[in-house]
Amino acid sequence: MALVTTRELFADAQKNSYAIGAFNVENMEMVQAVAAAAEELKAPVIMQTTPSTVKYADLRYFYANVKAAAEMASVPIVVHLDHGNSFDLAMRALRVGYTSIMIDGSHESFADNVAVSKAVADACHPSGVPVEAELGKVGGKEDDLEAGDENPYTDPQQAKEFVERTGVDSLAVAIGTAHGVYKGIPKVDVDRLSAIREVVSIPLVLHGTSGVPDDIVRECVRRGICKVNYATDLRIAFSRGVKAYMQEDPDVFDPKKYNARGREEVKQYVMSKILVCGSDGRG
Repeated sequence: MALVTTRELFADAQKNSYAIGAFNVENMEMVQAVAAAAEELKAPVIMQTTPSTVKYADLRYFYANVKAAAEMASVPIVVHLDHGNSFDLAMRALRVGYTSIMIDGSHESFADNVAVSKAVADACHPSGVPVEAELGKVGGKEDDLEAGDENPYTDPQQAKEFVERTGVDSLAVAIGTAHGVYKGIPKVDVDRLSAIREVVSIPLVLHGTSGVPDDIVRECVRRGICKVNYATDLRIAFSRGVKAYMQEDPDVFDPKKYNARGREEVKQYVMSKILVCGSDGRG
C-alpha cells in the first residue's frame, strides 16, 4: 500500500489505548526488518531517520527505501523525519515526500521553539503532512544535540500553551527518558505524563525508549503515549547480528550474508516492541 501519515494512525491509537512503534532505520536491511516485523504482526509502523542518518545517505535514498517497503506491504507504514534540526531540513523532507515531520526546537528558548514549530506546522499542513514537536529536553544525546543542565522536564501548563500557539499535531514530552544507552534504570515520571495528558489533547510521543523496561513503556501507553521511539537498541541489534556472523565465519566477504543476520536480529527486536506498544493486529 502507499505510504500513510500518522494522523489516522494516532487517532485510532488514542481511541483504543495503544501506541505506534517508531523505529529508526539506518540502512536498507533495517527498513526490510521493520517491514517484515510489521507484516508478521499485522501492525502499523513508523520508520524514521535522524539528521545524521540523512547526512550519511540523502533523504531521497531513505524515502525510496521506505516507500518501496510500504508498496510491498499490506500494513500502514509512515516515513518520518526524526529530530529535524532546522526549518530547512524539514522543508527538504516535505519536498522529498516524507509523510510525517518532526521539528525539534527543544534546545532553543520557549519563544524560539514556538516560532520554528509553528512555521513548520504552517508549511506542512497545506500538504496534509502532520508535524511533531518537542517541549522539554529528553536526556542524553541525539545526533549533535545534547541536553543541557537546566530543568529538562516538560511543564504541563507550558505544554498546553505550546500546543495552542503552534498548532502541531503531536508532542514529544520529557518525563525522564534519555537518548542513547542507559547506565541504570531510568526514573520515568508517569504522574507528570498524566498531568500533561489532562491538559493536552493531541497525541503524545515518548523518545529515548531504548533500554526503558517494558512495563514502564506499557504504563506510559496506558497514560496516553501514542508513539514510542526506538533507535539505539536497533543499532545494537543489527551490529550484534553482523558481529556474530563474522565471528562464525571470519573469511566472509559477501555483505549479504552478515547483513542478513543483522536484519533478522532487528526484526526480532522490532516484533518484541510492537507487542509492548500493543499495536499488533491493528494494521
